[in-house]
Amino acid sequence: MKGLIGKKIGMTQVWDESGKFIPVTVIEVGPCTVIAHRTEERDGYSAVQLGYGIRKLSNVSKAVRNHIAAANYDDHAPMWIRELRTPANPDAEVGSQLLADVFATGEFVDVTGTMKGRGFQGVVKRYRFGGGRASHGGGWTRRPGSIGMCVNPGKVYKGRKMPGQMGNVKRTVQNLQVVQVRKDDNVILVKGSIPGPNGQCVVVRQAKKK
Repeated sequence: MKGLIGKKIGMTQVWDESGKFIPVTVIEVGPCTVIAHRTEERDGYSAVQLGYGIRKLSNVSKAVRNHIAAANYDDHAPMWIRELRTPANPDAEVGSQLLADVFATGEFVDVTGTMKGRGFQGVVKRYRFGGGRASHGGGWTRRPGSIGMCVNPGKVYKGRKMPGQMGNVKRTVQNLQVVQVRKDDNVILVKGSIPGPNGQCVVVRQAKKK
């Protein structure tokens, strides 16, 4: 299992050798610095901890500064820190950097990000309910309608689709093909769309189901 932390740049389009149009998402992946390792003997699981981005040292706590000290962070701190469950990799030493060439053209990846938050929404927008009639006395055009029942069992079942918070949840899109890898720009182009707004932190992993 291999992966990198990245940032969603936006969507564009490219063409393949046959002239076929391909919609792609541009993801800036790396350089990611290896901050720490998690081992079976010490932590009970195997993982690698990566840091990506730049922020001021004054904006992080002393605990974080001491944690990243071994990774050669002298004048700045990482913007995002993420752990990737992976077998022990002796090549990924603490302080080393991983670049976009971790992935290759034609590979399949899983991309995890946080959806755009849309606030408190009704059932028409949240679940695409049809709503009530718009004429002849219809007084519940965008309302959910009946949600319960009579005496037996006399309650509203859990999981009923009702108004509430929409978006702002973590989602993973699986099996996206890597169309291009641009090592000089630390950018990969994946076919299709990924969750989150532009500038959002995403985690790109090797696809589990391919």
